[in-house]
Amino acid sequence: MASAGDLLLNPNTYDPQQFDEETRRQLRALIDWFENRGKRQLLQDDLDAVWVSDFLEFIKSEKIFATFLTPSAYADGNPNKRWDTSRNAALSEIFGFYGLAYWYAEQVTILGLGPVWMSDNDAAKKEAAQQLEDGGVMAFGLSERDHGADVYSTDLILTPSDEEGIAFRASGTKYYIGNGNIASTVSVFGRRNDIEGADGYIWFAADSQHENYELIDNVIHGQMYVSTFRLDNYPVRQEDILNTGPDAFSSALNTVNVGKFNLCSGSVGMCEHSFYEAITHAQNRILYGNPVTDFPHVRGNFVDAYSRLIAMKLFSTRAIDYFRSASLDDRRYLLFNPVTKSKVTSEGEVVMTLLQDVLAAKSFEKNTYFCEAARYIGTLPRLEGTVHVNVAQVLKFMPNYLFNPAEYPEIGTRTDPADDVFFWAQGPARGAGKVQFADWTPAYERNIEVPNVAVFYEQAKALKTLLATAGPDAEQQKDLDFLLNVGHLFSLIVYGQLILEQAEIIGLDRDLLDSIFDFQVRDFSSYAVALHGKPSSTQAQQDWALGVIRKPAVDADRFGRVWEQVRSYDGAYEMRP
Repeated sequence: MASAGDLLLNPNTYDPQQFDEETRRQLRALIDWFENRGKRQLLQDDLDAVWVSDFLEFIKSEKIFATFLTPSAYADGNPNKRWDTSRNAALSEIFGFYGLAYWYAEQVTILGLGPVWMSDNDAAKKEAAQQLEDGGVMAFGLSERDHGADVYSTDLILTPSDEEGIAFRASGTKYYIGNGNIASTVSVFGRRNDIEGADGYIWFAADSQHENYELIDNVIHGQMYVSTFRLDNYPVRQEDILNTGPDAFSSALNTVNVGKFNLCSGSVGMCEHSFYEAITHAQNRILYGNPVTDFPHVRGNFVDAYSRLIAMKLFSTRAIDYFRSASLDDRRYLLFNPVTKSKVTSEGEVVMTLLQDVLAAKSFEKNTYFCEAARYIGTLPRLEGTVHVNVAQVLKFMPNYLFNPAEYPEIGTRTDPADDVFFWAQGPARGAGKVQFADWTPAYERNIEVPNVAVFYEQAKALKTLLATAGPDAEQQKDLDFLLNVGHLFSLIVYGQLILEQAEIIGLDRDLLDSIFDFQVRDFSSYAVALHGKPSSTQAQQDWALGVIRKPAVDADRFGRVWEQVRSYDGAYEMRP
C-alpha cells in the first residue's frame, strides 16, 4: 500500500526507482540545481521577470532536453535518448514544482518538435536532434492574434518563388509563441496563396535569428517569453518544409495531442509545492489562541484540497499508460488527453483556491512560492483556448464510452524505457466519434464497498439514463452552453475510472479514496443543479437533475484519518533559502 508520504513529490527524498539510472541522475540533478539556486533567487527572478537563460545553460550542460525529447531513431547511438512519456511527465512535474517559466520553456519546445518528428524530412529531424544536443529550444508557430489556434484561418501566407534554392517566400505574423525569442527551430504553420483549402497548408522550419524574422514583443510581463513575431518575405527552402496539405493539418492537431498532455503534470507540480507551504504555515500559525488548523473549516479545506490533488496525480499517472500503449487500433488516449487538459488543470485551480482561503493574506506575500503559483495556476486550463474547447472535444467520445464498449487487452503500468514512436505516426486527425473504450463499469464495481464510490457510481449510471430517456434534443444539440454542462458530468465519470484504476495499482488507502469520491459526488450534484438551471433544459431533464443530487456518505472517523495524513506533511519539505 502506498504510504501518504510517497504520494507527493518531495525533493528531500526524491528517488524515482521506476526509471533507469541515467534518468534518475538527470532528474535528481535538476532538483539539486533548483535547490542550490535557492528560494530567494527563484522568487526574485520571477518578480523581476528574468528570462530563464541560466536555467537553459544548465539544461544544455546536462543535455536534459536532448536526452528526454529526442526519439531513439535520431539519438546517434546514445542509449539514453528516447521519447518516453512516463519520464517526460516526471520532468514536467519537477518544472511545475519550481516555476511555470521553466515548465513553459520545455512545453513549447515539445510543441515545436512535434511537426518535425511527425515529418518525413529526415534532414530536418537530424538538424533538430543536433540543436537539442547543442542546448537549443524550439517554438510552435501556430497561433495568430486574430484567429488563435484556428488552423482553418491562418494568415501566414507562402508565395511560390522561382528564385534558385527558394521554394516560397513567407509573410505574416504569429502571436503567443513561446521561446520565439531564441528558438533554434520555429515550426511555422501557414498556407500557400496559390492553392485553396487543406491542400495549401504547410508546416516549415524557420530560424528565429534570421534577418527576415522580426521579433516584435513579449506579449506578457514575466520570465516566460511569449512572443509575437513577423516573417517578412522569409525564404523557405525545400529542405525547410516539414508537412504539406492534409498531413500538415493533422500534424497541427496531433502535435497538440502529444505536446499539451504535460499541462496536467505541470499543474500537479505547482499544487504540490504550494500544498507544502500551506500546511506548514497553517499548522504553526496561532489565531485566537489556537492553531489555525483547529478550525473545522480549515481542516475541511485541507482535506478537500489534498484529496483533489491526489486525484489529479492518480488520473494523470494512469493516463500515461494509455498514451504509451496507444496504436491505430487503440486511440483511447484521444479522450483521456482533453480530460487531463481541462479537468486536471481546472482541479488545480480549485486546489489553489481552497488553500488560499486558508492562507488568506499570507498567500500574497512575495517571499512565498504560493504567491507565484496562485498567479499562474489559471493559465494552465486556458493555454488551449479555455476549458470549453476540451470539454467540447470530450463530448465526441461520450456515446461510445457509455453505450458501446469494446474488448481491449489489459494495460498495465508503463514506466518501461521504451520509445513512444506512435506519437509521430498518429494518422489523420479524424474519427474521434468512432473510438471505442473498454467497459468503464468494472472499475467502479470492484470498488463498490467504498461508500462514496457506491454513491457516485449510482450518479454515473443515472447519466446513462438521462441520455437514453431525455437526452439533448435537436435544438439542445446546437446549444453549446447546455452541452458543455453535460460534458462536465461525463468527464467526472472518465476521471473517476482512471482514478480507481491507478488507486488499485498502487494500493491507495481506502479512506483517501473515499474522500476523493466525496468531492466527486458533490461535483456531480453541482453540475446537475447547473443543468437544471439552464434556459433550454426540459421538464424531464430538470426532474432528472433534482433526482440525481446526492449527499456524500459522511464518516467523521474517515475524515479524521485523512486529516492526519494531511497533517503529516507539516514541515516535510521547505525549499532551501
